[in-house]
Amino acid sequence: MAYQFPALTSEQKKELSEIAQCIVASGKGILAADESVGTMGSRLQRIKVENTEENRRQFREILFTVDDSISQSIGGVILFHETLYQKDSQGRLFRDILKEKGIVVGIKLDQGGAPLAGTNKETTIQGLDGLSQRCAQYKKDGANFGKWRAVLKIDNQCPSHLAIQENANTLARYASICQQNGLVPIVEPEVIADGDHDMEHCQYVTEKVLAAVYKALNDHHVYLEGTLLKPNMVTAGHASTKKYTPEQVAMATVTALYRTVPAAVPGICFLSGGMSEEDATLNLNAINLCPLPKPWKLSFSYGRALQASALAAWSGKAANKKATQEAFMKRALANCQAAKGQYVHTGSSGAASTQSLFTACYTY
Repeated sequence: MAYQFPALTSEQKKELSEIAQCIVASGKGILAADESVGTMGSRLQRIKVENTEENRRQFREILFTVDDSISQSIGGVILFHETLYQKDSQGRLFRDILKEKGIVVGIKLDQGGAPLAGTNKETTIQGLDGLSQRCAQYKKDGANFGKWRAVLKIDNQCPSHLAIQENANTLARYASICQQNGLVPIVEPEVIADGDHDMEHCQYVTEKVLAAVYKALNDHHVYLEGTLLKPNMVTAGHASTKKYTPEQVAMATVTALYRTVPAAVPGICFLSGGMSEEDATLNLNAINLCPLPKPWKLSFSYGRALQASALAAWSGKAANKKATQEAFMKRALANCQAAKGQYVHTGSSGAASTQSLFTACYTY
């Protein structure tokens, strides 16, 4: 849309559009390696590894120093503040290692949830104060996209109109500030899987949330061609007794997106939401095979669903580096194939890839 007072120059728009398209080029998705110190600690606890900066650094070094062919599957990596400035054992910055592979570097920008008074324990997201200055510094330090996660839940009187509108406007304000500083905003309105609701109710809520988000993005003059969306897939609540096939999930998900997301958005990178690695891949594959119109690239932005097998293989031991990298490469390739609708389930997946990764009220 043309505006009386343009928010971005043509040069800014061109750069943002090119970055977004690079991240979701054919078959490519995002590795969400932006876990906070506390969240990474819970991951390490599962494999009985102490949560120290060195252990966090070592695991991420193993992932980031895989064979250069990883760039055929991973177009972008979201980093946490700590990780953006960490180095490998040879003294090279992780962000430089990723860039040398042709992978775009991103940064987590939100600062966690804050209660919305008068609601059923709903939240908004903090981090707008000082955001422009942080974006400018991160851009200078090599980041080219940002991420901001808003959390909405399905429960009694939830999500409320207040929660939907507040989070939509906060996402839009964040996206505008990102673009002013040369960062592509990943817009993440996550309807979390907590609860026993069925898939149809999740679809209704997801459509309602996404419609509000894109109204807000338009109101804030956000350049959609220079953004990416990171939504939940439409699934039943984790505690639901009803089970749905990947094809049913795909039809509900693509229907919700087709009704609410403008075609100008270059890519939609799904979060895994606590699904097992294999389920996340199967659902993504079905989404790309769905017969409905799909004017956007449909890809992935997975954290748990790209790292669970790798963490299990590593177990904190340097001797397991090769096995860890092989496990990571296997999941990355599987999701690359799924992003093209070409993944074939062989039934030979390891135990770690089929385990549920769900965490109630999940925070990064």
